[in-house]
Amino acid sequence: MALIGKIRAKSGLLVAMIGIALLAFILNDYQSLFGIGEGEYGIGLVFGEKVDPKTYSIASAKFQEQERNQAAQNGKEFTDADMDASSDKAWNFMVDSTILSKEYEKLGINVTDRELESYWFAKDGFNVLPDLAQFFNDSLTGIQTPQSIENGRVKLKATLDNLKKSKEQQAVDQWNGFKAYHTDRRKTEKYFGLLKEGVYITDLEAQDQYYANNEKKTISFVVRRYTEISDADIKISENELKAYYDEHKSDKKYFVRNATRDVKMFDVNIRPSKADSTVFTAKMNTLRAGFSASTNDSAFVAKNSETPIYFSDKRATSVPEGHPKADRYQTYPMSLDTIFKTATLGQLVGPYVSKEKMVLSKVIGFTPASIKARHILISTNSSTDEKVIAAKKKTADSIVKVLNGSNWDEITLKHSEDPGSKDKGGVYEDFLEGDMVKEFGGYCATAPIGKIGVVKTDFGFHIIEVLERSSSNFPLVASVSITFKPSDETVANMESEVNGILMKLDRKVSKEEDPFKKAALFDTIVTRANYAPRVIQIEDKAPKVYGFTTTMARDRILELAYNEDATVGSMTLSPIRDKDKYVIAMVSAIRPEGEPLFENVRAQMERELVQEKKAKRFMNQMAGNSLQSLSKKFNTPIIDAEITFGNPQISNAGYEPTIIGNLFSGALKNGQRTLPLKGETGVYVIQIKTSTKAPATTNFQAEKDQMILGIVNQVEGQAMGGLRKKATVIDNRKLSELGVRL
Repeated sequence: MALIGKIRAKSGLLVAMIGIALLAFILNDYQSLFGIGEGEYGIGLVFGEKVDPKTYSIASAKFQEQERNQAAQNGKEFTDADMDASSDKAWNFMVDSTILSKEYEKLGINVTDRELESYWFAKDGFNVLPDLAQFFNDSLTGIQTPQSIENGRVKLKATLDNLKKSKEQQAVDQWNGFKAYHTDRRKTEKYFGLLKEGVYITDLEAQDQYYANNEKKTISFVVRRYTEISDADIKISENELKAYYDEHKSDKKYFVRNATRDVKMFDVNIRPSKADSTVFTAKMNTLRAGFSASTNDSAFVAKNSETPIYFSDKRATSVPEGHPKADRYQTYPMSLDTIFKTATLGQLVGPYVSKEKMVLSKVIGFTPASIKARHILISTNSSTDEKVIAAKKKTADSIVKVLNGSNWDEITLKHSEDPGSKDKGGVYEDFLEGDMVKEFGGYCATAPIGKIGVVKTDFGFHIIEVLERSSSNFPLVASVSITFKPSDETVANMESEVNGILMKLDRKVSKEEDPFKKAALFDTIVTRANYAPRVIQIEDKAPKVYGFTTTMARDRILELAYNEDATVGSMTLSPIRDKDKYVIAMVSAIRPEGEPLFENVRAQMERELVQEKKAKRFMNQMAGNSLQSLSKKFNTPIIDAEITFGNPQISNAGYEPTIIGNLFSGALKNGQRTLPLKGETGVYVIQIKTSTKAPATTNFQAEKDQMILGIVNQVEGQAMGGLRKKATVIDNRKLSELGVRL
């Protein structure tokens, strides 16, 4: 953690500068956002204009660079998924900036140079900006004081003056980016500030909310739930269904706001056969014998393991799965925890499964499972001058001579140069040996408790005292990891089987003309083959698919869905290989914007029509009966509940807004009973027992404040959603790359 603390202390400004440079590249080229791109869509449209692919490429590269650097600082791998996420951030940044810039222009929102300076330097009522806090925080305590803020203004001004006066292009870009970014940021604050200030709730709205929340009714009811009758027992003819469609297709709830496509598919996992298992077992037995006899574990692992494990620093430490630091170390199953912690040196454990590999581990040592220590760092500032190093060593030795338990905190605060620990008495808690640089961690893992020693690292001289060490240990292991994968013969056999299913699907589905029946037939055939069909929905304005391991598989699905000849029933020409599985897919629905096609709402409307028929049957059966007679007749309980208009829930029943509204309409008095009412989950007969008025008041401020707060918290998200919809944003990046939609 000494290492981590040092890195973190230096990384804030670095990250900020990377961000500034990033924004310089984007915002300085702001005017060229639109115009280039092949075909009708290019890589995308905003307000009907093509997004410039060159500007997007620059923005995407810069976002990826920033995220990659951040991952490196945190010791994490930058994956393909991270790269895609970075590109999406660049796209959203460009789109939102474009949309908002038009809003600023319409409303006359601007930022003066004087306002910008107050914004930067925390003057005239502005608070310190989080991304500039490193300039204003006290160097010792990390907190902001009036003096540290004043000092920060001086430091920040000097930094910005150097950028402005520099003749180097990089510095010029940083300055322009810094100014452009904060100008746009301030405009954004003003814009959403105006929206939030415009939120208003009338006294009457607040009053209504008060009464909705505080007027109560107690009720008794009997409910016949729709689940009492099987859907299969309700017959719906084709003519009835089409008549229902004609009557309801214009209903708002069916309107297709965003054009989408469905792709049905199923996965066939490629697993090793019994013969493969026999061969693999023999291989592991041979490895076990060789590993056990080996006298050079590093060489044995390097020769035999698919993922060589090195034996330096923390890379040999192994922790159980689920441990807070599992992402930084080797792991082993929790079920093997006792075996590893009680193993003898040289003992082999395994093979066991870890991260999709079979692992055979040899215990080569142990390290404490938790360490607490404190230190004082006398930094050498990476100097190689022997005189400087000798002087620093002398300083460290002299400090050791006067150190004791009572003055440690005082001396640490005065002399330590580790910003991550000096204000905490130099203490680091609950760390592993491998969390630290090698020399520091090694001393803490082995030195006697309470002994003060001096250790040199690349950072300087550390005066260390080990305070605590857990009695339990984690193993240091050498591991051979091998993937248990199917043989070429097994893969070939599996591919043949999958091709057989594909041919059967293609043959039968192609004969069917009804799009709905095509989709149903796909499910039937796949289920009978003992596989589970699944469906993904793709939005035309931003086509993306998830649930795949490889980019190739994702691309094949998009090509299938958006090929110019794509129709319901279009199927993959061959099985799609997605790492360790085959995928067969078929386009199962194409939904253009507007009124729905019959085949796309058929299933939903059939369910609703079935429910309507159930409701009519129940309503006829329950009419004219008291609660007691209904309870006896249908062997169902009478249920008591308390309801309010503001919460359309009936306890032990569910979400029933229509019924709640009916009960508060004033049509029924206490003691009266409703006719059978059709609800969301069943048919109800309800008797009102008591009605309690809300306490009299003329002060509805609490309701008003709560309602305003609820709206304000949603303003930015809802506003941006509305603005994006108005801008008719189309993200065509992936389809353009694949040459599917140009």
